[in-house]
Amino acid sequence: MQLPDPQSLPAAPAAGADEAVAGVGGAAAEQDGYRELLAERMAGFLDLQRGQLQEVSGDASELVDAIAQLADGGKRLRALLAYWGWRGAGGARLADEAVQAGVAIELFQAAALIHDDIIDRSATRRGKPSVHRRFELSHAERGWALDPAHFGQAAAILAGDLCLSFSEEVFAGIPAASGSARVIFNRMRTEVMAGQYLDVLEEVAGPGRPAGEAVGRALQILRYKSAKYSSEHPLCLGGALAGAGPELIAAYSAFSLPLGEAFQIRDDVLGVFGDPATTGKPAGDDLREGKRTVLIGLAVDRCSPAEAEFIQAKLGSPDLGDSEVDSLRAIIDGCGALAEAESMISAFSSDAYSALEALPVEETVAGALRALADRAVQRTS
Repeated sequence: MQLPDPQSLPAAPAAGADEAVAGVGGAAAEQDGYRELLAERMAGFLDLQRGQLQEVSGDASELVDAIAQLADGGKRLRALLAYWGWRGAGGARLADEAVQAGVAIELFQAAALIHDDIIDRSATRRGKPSVHRRFELSHAERGWALDPAHFGQAAAILAGDLCLSFSEEVFAGIPAASGSARVIFNRMRTEVMAGQYLDVLEEVAGPGRPAGEAVGRALQILRYKSAKYSSEHPLCLGGALAGAGPELIAAYSAFSLPLGEAFQIRDDVLGVFGDPATTGKPAGDDLREGKRTVLIGLAVDRCSPAEAEFIQAKLGSPDLGDSEVDSLRAIIDGCGALAEAESMISAFSSDAYSALEALPVEETVAGALRALADRAVQRTS
């Protein structure tokens, strides 16, 4: 079967075709234009893939439907960082290469979320059923044979693998996807898998490891599972695609890595203290999933032995009640762990903003990156 060439998809405007967009509304209008092109390209690519799978079987196209629903949401932070990395390195406004890079990154993000939700047994994502839960519910509604939960997980694993394949296909279709850009893209994927494994390992091995090292282990997981691929790699990838040299890539990294670390610690705080109405996940979901985050590491280090024993006993219990979630929150807050996590967010953010001031990019790009940084560390969902 001949797969579609990403270059055959509807193209974004040629370089320079949208000069007026940025001139009227500045970076905000340019960014809005990029998001629209990204959505169009994503929808067009997935429509082509859906058609290919329908040639195999109408049933198989449900894999693409699940991917499309998940990829339609989100903040697009990674794709936007890639775009402004491209622009900061001299790339043309709303260029097709930057749009394709955004699609590839968003598809990789979707694949990571699908697999992450299976690993964490998360029933929801962005206020909707997670992909494995979607397939599980479909099984139950249609009255199919055997175990609906097993079917849901199996189908979601395949959807995630397919999404990874789609991401590579789109990225490989970018003419400049070679050299340092290819190295960054490959490293991003490898490091996320390694970080994800370390996260899973920490859940089972962490209770038997030295408590005083828990924060350091959590920071290592945070860096490789999330921070690098959430901000550092996308920004550097965009720059590399536009021909950025080692000095600019290093400057991008100095800004984006601490930004990603602040972003993820904020995510960890929201996973325990966030409002379900804005996070789209049940209250205290990270506690039920047993996530051994920086926040938990700080709490275990700071609280009393009895409180630490309570955390260890309750963390990862899927039937954790609301009262127990409230008790864990009270321990985390009362021992100063929440305040220390907020201090770490402030410190990483300060490093990021200082590096941003030194970035050798035009003010339009710097302003856009500053706005994205504000959203990343001050968010409530």
